[in-house]
Amino acid sequence: MPPPRRILPPRMFLLSFLLLSPAEPCSPQPDATRFVCTEPTLTTFPRGLPPTTLAVSVEFTALATLLPTALAGLPQLQELHLSSNRLAALPEALLRPVPTLRVLDLTDNVLADLPASIFTSTIHLQHLVLRGNRLRALQPAWFRHLPQLQWLDLAANALTEVPPEVFAPLRSLRSLDLSHNQLAALAPGTLAGLRALEQLDLEGNGLKTLPSGIFTPLPALRLLFLQDNELRALPSGIFTPLRHLRVLDLARNRLQTLELPPRLAGHPGLDLDISGNPWVCECRLLSLLRRAAPQLAASRDTLCASPASLRGQEVATASTSETTGCEPQGDEKHQLEP
Repeated sequence: MPPPRRILPPRMFLLSFLLLSPAEPCSPQPDATRFVCTEPTLTTFPRGLPPTTLAVSVEFTALATLLPTALAGLPQLQELHLSSNRLAALPEALLRPVPTLRVLDLTDNVLADLPASIFTSTIHLQHLVLRGNRLRALQPAWFRHLPQLQWLDLAANALTEVPPEVFAPLRSLRSLDLSHNQLAALAPGTLAGLRALEQLDLEGNGLKTLPSGIFTPLPALRLLFLQDNELRALPSGIFTPLRHLRVLDLARNRLQTLELPPRLAGHPGLDLDISGNPWVCECRLLSLLRRAAPQLAASRDTLCASPASLRGQEVATASTSETTGCEPQGDEKHQLEP
């Protein structure tokens, strides 16, 4: 059985509305609580939305600019969906009229930067999606006033580094997605302050190694995605703080040896994908896999690169083979990894 994948964000109530209803005309309805516009030719943000509006979705349009007053008169707005437009910049004062905003989705625009104080007034924001833009750097000022943020998606941008402790104010954050950027390394304090984090996605970057202790600030982490990087070796004990980890994806890196997080008595086992790495199938690795008894995903691509006697053999098969000279002894199967 393959490992469970990423936690999906809570269903936003606009989603079913969009899927079940045809595109609404871009003219406000009196006393409506939500407004949806997907007119491809739209170039200006609709005006005259009623003050009762709770959610606005202007997506898949030709919208390229927003006035600073675009959201004026919407004091109850909780959700703003602006994905798949042509926005290259946002006014610094755009969100000031909507202090009750909970969800902001800017997926698939062409944003290269954001004003430093763009989120100063949105202290109740819980979901922020900036996926699929052109962000090259993160400004610490963006995150200083978001104590309730739970979901931050920065995937598929052009980030080359993450400033140390930039996420430290996000004490409620549960999911952080940095996948498919251009991160070759992480600073030691990158994840400082994220004690509530449960899911971390670093897939598809150029990471060659990770700092020792990088995961120490994450005692609640349950899902960790590191596949499709350039990892060759990891510091000893790097996964030791992750006592609640349930999914670990290390597929398609360049790892030859492996350490696993400790197993807690009575807790479910670890769902592990280590496929696509050139494993050195020495007794230590085979014994580790036998003791930890993880469920190896994609075992047909989880092959031994060495020694020569095991080259090309499935790691899962080798770990249970009686011909490798690494047979379990005594009560090895009851031992836990420190």
